[in-house]
Amino acid sequence: MSFKLGEILQQAQKMQEEMNRLQQAVAEKTVEATAGGGMVKVIASGKMDIISIEIDPQILQMNDKAMLQDLVKAGVNEALASAKQLLSQEMNKMVGLGPLAQLLKGFGST
Repeated sequence: MSFKLGEILQQAQKMQEEMNRLQQAVAEKTVEATAGGGMVKVIASGKMDIISIEIDPQILQMNDKAMLQDLVKAGVNEALASAKQLLSQEMNKMVGLGPLAQLLKGFGST
């Protein structure tokens, strides 16, 4: 069995370039989640950044701070979970990463 370091390094470089392309592509995508039957809408990027939170004016008229906080938290958590799922799906589309894809599935997890 011959050990070809140059080939291994080239393959690693290709994998790194593909990961960079994947991260850029996912970062440009957005996901949307709602809570409270659509009373709170959250949009997150593939980079797990919250882009916007929209709150239906009706919920503000209810004057229930605890409920609003719970709905915002639920919407944000759902949006971030969707962004993680988006990244996982995109990683699964990549070919040639083998075991590395499984290792990187947790990217962005806390």
